[in-house]
Amino acid sequence: MIDLLSRNPTLTPDELTAGLSPSARFQGVRFENYRPNPEFPSQQEARASLQAFLKGAQVRPGGFRLFRRSKPEGRGLYLDGGFGVGKTHLLASAYHAAEGERALMSFQDLMFVIGALGMTRAVEAFRGHDLLLIDEFELDDPGNTHMANTFLAQLMPGGTSVVATSNTEPGALGQGRFNASDFRRQIQGIAGRFETHRVDGPDYRQRGTVPDQPLTPDEFRTWLARQPEATLAVLSHRDLNRHLLEVHPSRFARLLAGVEAVAVTDLTPLADQNVALRFVHFIDKLYDLGLHAAFTGAPLGTLFSETYRHGAYAKKYSRCLSRLSELLHETRAGL
Repeated sequence: MIDLLSRNPTLTPDELTAGLSPSARFQGVRFENYRPNPEFPSQQEARASLQAFLKGAQVRPGGFRLFRRSKPEGRGLYLDGGFGVGKTHLLASAYHAAEGERALMSFQDLMFVIGALGMTRAVEAFRGHDLLLIDEFELDDPGNTHMANTFLAQLMPGGTSVVATSNTEPGALGQGRFNASDFRRQIQGIAGRFETHRVDGPDYRQRGTVPDQPLTPDEFRTWLARQPEATLAVLSHRDLNRHLLEVHPSRFARLLAGVEAVAVTDLTPLADQNVALRFVHFIDKLYDLGLHAAFTGAPLGTLFSETYRHGAYAKKYSRCLSRLSELLHETRAGL
């Protein structure tokens, strides 16, 4: 059995920018297997807009040319919609369909890269890319507002196109999180680089179903007996949260290296927002990696207080609950 509590992985700056491609959960997605909700035409339109965007993107000519025309300024496309409408599916599909040098990462991971490398080295790391795909674009504070605006302003004029997804329209980024009016010029600078396409619809993970809840003791015993011990990690919610405070979020994926199944027992309400946000990021990585997962303990609806769920990070918590429910649904389907 794998002991996550004994792990505190490190990453070099180069490792932060290596392998930025769709995670295991999204390796098999393509435009062709995206299933738009027929009741919301904007989903089909989003796929068509993204496919057209890729066809119009300029790919850097290969080979050595002494006198090569400089590449036109990169273009931007922004998919704005609630969680569970397939935005990440579309983003990963774009990665698989695109030509040229490209990278896919979450906005939070991009912030970690800039923080670790510094702005100049971060821009240089992606300057040769034709396409940068950024999932869950959001401005949590003045710091990442400045970093995002500066990064895009230095990168896109060199010819790198950017596709971003978010739960917030570009011009409304930062609202409810900090005094966004003080940073209106930077926010509008970010928004002005993108053509926006709204993606409507309900959360497909909950479409027509009741959200799943933690496993019963019998379900958990059955699930546990079926997991190969060599790739299984089991720990309590309390121990996990304590450990995550000691591991930088940029290393959560490395923390789960070699793990195929994770059990988090005795879920309890999270009283500290710093702890809660790290748990949210951990669930994002668990979900993206496509790991088997089991949870026991308190009902999902009690994990995050009403203050959190209607506060500045409400969308992060809602996404987390949606993904926890889907992970539990997948687990029960396999029992």
